[in-house]
Amino acid sequence: MPWTLNDYPSSMKNLDKIVRKKAIDIANSMVDEGYDEGRAIPIATEQAKEWYNNAEKGVVKEYADEGSPAERSAEGRKYDGNPERLLEGEHVVAHENGWAVKSSNAKKPAAVFETKGEAVKRAREIARNKGTKLTVFKLDGSVQEQQSY
Repeated sequence: MPWTLNDYPSSMKNLDKIVRKKAIDIANSMVDEGYDEGRAIPIATEQAKEWYNNAEKGVVKEYADEGSPAERSAEGRKYDGNPERLLEGEHVVAHENGWAVKSSNAKKPAAVFETKGEAVKRAREIARNKGTKLTVFKLDGSVQEQQSY
């Protein structure tokens, strides 16, 4: 049974409501994909916090206005947590506003940083948490570095 806004892991009780909702979404997606609950919960919580800190205000508002995680699941919609992203490596790529961190097949970046160093630090943290790969690109689009976790 998927977690809901009324029935969720106790470790999520002190999260802000919208962060908790996102964490529930991501954790449900991870469990659906075969992750152990004990591993899914802390990863989902960290990813939800990161999303909240880096998402545009309009995106957060739009997400807050959507139905609860269980309702969306029942409607047959894919979780916004995009479980397929959990299996993808992280890329650091040049962006018009600095350097972007994004999953390898994502269309939009998860976060944009002013410096490449900040972006690499965050991408490395995400890749380690997910147990995937980090790929850092040069300004010209060629690969500068790759690391598996």
